[in-house]
Amino acid sequence: MNVKFDTLILYVQNIPLIKKFYTENFNLPVIEEDASWLLLNAGSVQIGFHKIGDRYLEKINAGHQFDNNTKIVFEIDTDIEQARNEFVSKNILMREIKTFENYDYWLCDGTDPEGNVFQLKSKK
Repeated sequence: MNVKFDTLILYVQNIPLIKKFYTENFNLPVIEEDASWLLLNAGSVQIGFHKIGDRYLEKINAGHQFDNNTKIVFEIDTDIEQARNEFVSKNILMREIKTFENYDYWLCDGTDPEGNVFQLKSKK
């Protein structure tokens, strides 16, 4: 069997909020959408956002951000400090820029409106 990574799906509370965040800040084109589903083109991989089922949403307090162990990494072709500053100016929570010894990239993590972690990655 040959496989190819095609789509990453995250469960979210608010499809319109997530759509606005990723289309405005990352310019990701919408492939499909309806009230409970959003599929974005992120280059070689698609990112899907599926609305959490109503029976689970009823148990979640408004404004709750989820803890999860998933990180979406976006390689960018611009200066990472400039990109970070742009996100910060939009009140998007961003961590400090970092790198590792013998690693060819600068990295900076941020958080979307529902607490999903994303990372900006820029070649040194």
